[in-house]
Amino acid sequence: MTLASMTGFARTQGTSGAWSWAWELKSVNGKGLDLRLRLPGGWEGLENGLRQSAARVLARGNVNAALSLTRADPEVSVRVNEHVLRTIAQSVRRVAEELGAPPVQLESLIGLKGVLEISEAQETDAGRAALEAAIIAGFEEALADLAAMRVQEGAALALVLGERLDAIARLTAAAEANPSRRPEAIRAKLADQIRGLMDTGASFDADRLHQEALVIAAKVDVREELDRLVTHVAAARTMLGEGGAIGRRLDFLAQEFNRETNTLCSKANDVSLTAIGLELKSVVEQFREQVQNIE
Repeated sequence: MTLASMTGFARTQGTSGAWSWAWELKSVNGKGLDLRLRLPGGWEGLENGLRQSAARVLARGNVNAALSLTRADPEVSVRVNEHVLRTIAQSVRRVAEELGAPPVQLESLIGLKGVLEISEAQETDAGRAALEAAIIAGFEEALADLAAMRVQEGAALALVLGERLDAIARLTAAAEANPSRRPEAIRAKLADQIRGLMDTGASFDADRLHQEALVIAAKVDVREELDRLVTHVAAARTMLGEGGAIGRRLDFLAQEFNRETNTLCSKANDVSLTAIGLELKSVVEQFREQVQNIE
């Protein structure tokens, strides 16, 4: 399965009869799938079907989908109601003769109510059904284009995340090899600390000092944290290889990376190990930011 981003854009357009339509789809990051539809008045009945189509194609993301409809100038038919015109003309002619007025010109009667009948072509049920089918097909085409763009973005993100995992693995190995983690280095540091205490002239129980030294050594041991980081890197690489809607699982791993890195920094007993831990924190944060874009 491929990896997909949650950001993308798609536009489709077409015509059906006297109508022109266009879809615009935009998607950004989201915790789940949130489709926000903007439909012209009278087209709300399409909403449920459109939501079902989106759910079949997309798993996560805030998606805005807007439909615009434009109708061409409708065909107009003009008809002269000859019966009405003759009746009016006869009446006007009779009155004019009775009054001795000049005859009325025919064109002056055309504008009278009922003489001209102007009508627009009405949309048929078949025309409406064809337009509806075209709009739904256009939405599904836009969905496919949006999904394709998100997959393209996901491929680029996979490369970035792979680079971040390589960096985490490299820094984990550097922490593993850090000289301050060697038992002799820990013993030498503890010996210096104990020597400093002894130089104060205070009286110390040797057995108690030995026990405290063991406790301190255990506290600065980052073995478990390094092992978990290695395991998390392997798990993340497996997920990236599988693809699909893995954004939530990768986000959980990013939190685990951050937790282990914080613990490593708190346990570090040397500035060199602390420096590695701080660099790890930076890379982990970059990894987490990129993961927010994954579906």
